[in-house]
Amino acid sequence: MLKIVPDPPPSTESPHLLEDTLVQATEYVMCALAVAHQSFNHLPKSPATLVMLTMMHELDATRTLLESALAQLHMSTRPPSYTVH
Repeated sequence: MLKIVPDPPPSTESPHLLEDTLVQATEYVMCALAVAHQSFNHLPKSPATLVMLTMMHELDATRTLLESALAQLHMSTRPPSYTVH
């Protein structure tokens, strides 16, 4: 999918470089899933349907792993919260 606003150039000095990369990878996977879904809707009885369904399943698994990595990154960068009793 064509983006209206281009991504800013990556900076190796940014402390959020890994997070930015994971977010960008997730966006690409979401775009690929949308294209695959549209292709599936246009060719529901094609012999390639099984391959497209498999590809969609693998892309969805990749999206889940990327979201999990983002969540783990957020948990590791958040300072520990202590409660006072």
